[in-house]
Amino acid sequence: MTHKREIQGNVIKIAGDKTATMVVERRVMHPRYHKVVKKFKKYLIHDENNELKVGDEVIAIECRPLSKTKSFRLKTVVKGA
Repeated sequence: MTHKREIQGNVIKIAGDKTATMVVERRVMHPRYHKVVKKFKKYLIHDENNELKVGDEVIAIECRPLSKTKSFRLKTVVKGA
């Protein structure tokens, strides 16, 4: 049994059929200035039932590659829009 990564973020766009774009925010310490800065990364996630809306807070889990850029699928919706 392998460990699957889970990411949590907000849906910012519905990108076609069964696909949504989510943005994940990380807070990291700047190496020189020692200030906490925000870093953002976008992920495409697979939404089998087309249930997501823009603004939802979701948890996605890593899976096999479903397309060239999509390798996460929807696990749960934490908070609706």
